[in-house]
Amino acid sequence: MYGADLGVSLAFLLTIASALLCVWYGAINWNKDANNEVDINLKTWANDEDKIDEAL
Repeated sequence: MYGADLGVSLAFLLTIASALLCVWYGAINWNKDANNEVDINLKTWANDEDKIDEAL
């Protein structure tokens, strides 16, 4: 790696750094506020289905 061009070395290091940053960000924000959004969507879907069933 030391004998390679500076741009190649920099690209390699930035790729590794960005991958580590993505893993860190994903671990911190895993399932953050996911339950609230799913519950709201599920209730909305259930109400819409009830209205459609009544119309039929």
